[in-house]
Amino acid sequence: MHITPEPDLRRELGDWRVWTVRAVVILLSGLAGLTVVGFSWLSDVAVERFTALRAMAWWSPLIWTPACTALVVWCTRRFAPGAAGSGIPQVMATLETAVGEAERGLFVSLRLTVAKILLTVGGLLGGLSLGREGPSVQIAAGVMLQARRLIPAGSAVGLHGLLVAGGAAGIAAAFNTPLGGVMFAIEELARAPEQRSSGLLIAGIVLAGLVGVSAHGDTAYFGVIHIPVIGLGLLLPGLLVAIVSGLAGGLFSRLLIASLSGKGTDRASRLRARRPVLFAAACGLGVALIGVVTGGAAFGSGYASTRHMVEGSTAMPFAYAPFKFLATWLTTWSGVPAGIFAPSLAVGAAFGNDVALLLYGAQVPALIALGMVGFLAAATQAPLTSFIIVMEMVDGHAMVLSLMMCALIAFAVARLISPALYPTLAKLQLERIPARTVAREEAQEETVAVE
Repeated sequence: MHITPEPDLRRELGDWRVWTVRAVVILLSGLAGLTVVGFSWLSDVAVERFTALRAMAWWSPLIWTPACTALVVWCTRRFAPGAAGSGIPQVMATLETAVGEAERGLFVSLRLTVAKILLTVGGLLGGLSLGREGPSVQIAAGVMLQARRLIPAGSAVGLHGLLVAGGAAGIAAAFNTPLGGVMFAIEELARAPEQRSSGLLIAGIVLAGLVGVSAHGDTAYFGVIHIPVIGLGLLLPGLLVAIVSGLAGGLFSRLLIASLSGKGTDRASRLRARRPVLFAAACGLGVALIGVVTGGAAFGSGYASTRHMVEGSTAMPFAYAPFKFLATWLTTWSGVPAGIFAPSLAVGAAFGNDVALLLYGAQVPALIALGMVGFLAAATQAPLTSFIIVMEMVDGHAMVLSLMMCALIAFAVARLISPALYPTLAKLQLERIPARTVAREEAQEETVAVE
């Protein structure tokens, strides 16, 4: 029996609703990518201004960084509580069924997109150790969510798909890694992907990544890493890097969860709960002290330090990894809008660099790349996303299997130490929903179950 697809083809080509949805999704994907590109530019300008301030007086961060941290936290708590933290947990929380139309604005909205941009840039202006990639997820998701106002009701693309596409578009545009954005959507966000529109959403993610590539150039984010021939000589050093980065990344994740939960009984946690702005200033002072001690290396996202290590132009001291670790933890604990992707890559690169130095400079570029993927996979517990992002960023395709194995080993080690970071923080975000709303949603679910 011969079945002709012509009627379906004519229906699809002639249905204006289908093409309206496609046009809106593609248009807003490009707009999300442009928004992240603009955010990246502002972030770079903020870092340059802070560097210029340091050049004027080495001691200036000891005053400026605490003051800036306190101001950003005050503004965040006063005007945009939903902009605090990474931004990834907020998008994940929005995907939960307990979040209704009225509560969605607590986590993702156009207003929070604007606030996230300004407040994250403010943190970088203060020299804090934060990344822009996590915030880019919430920023792009807020832009993408506006598609709901423009597409016809009952279309194949729903709220879930728009949030997933927006969040992944943020990663793709921020890192210049379209494939990494797609994997982030699959591994972290898309727990129930919409099959009918998956191709359109992936096209939107890739488009946002291409917008980033067009703005920054078709170059690796951290430069090109030149890997010699991979042999058995890399096996034991690589295993050591994977285990060390897995232990450190698991500890980092556990510290963040304990610090941000607000349930600690120690003196610092009590101060954070009672006097959050004063506590933020204290954290800012800690970051400033670490930055001054490290000659400025611990300030900012760590992009410059990582690029120097990848290119082999600068050998970082052994102390850089623990100092950057502490600076990033204090920055996140302070309550400012802050991502951890770029600082995690800097810490991981430093661990790989340290192992290479211990082995008298053997396999330095390869071990740096392994450290990057290992610590990021351990901290985020997203090994596939970490592997693809690092592979695309450093252009290290000769190390595909090595990077993948390191990510999986570090991930397995981290799981023994800490629960998954972003899902745990997403549950904490859900506590911001008024109790009556949660109770109403649970009651409705129980009623449906009984029926």
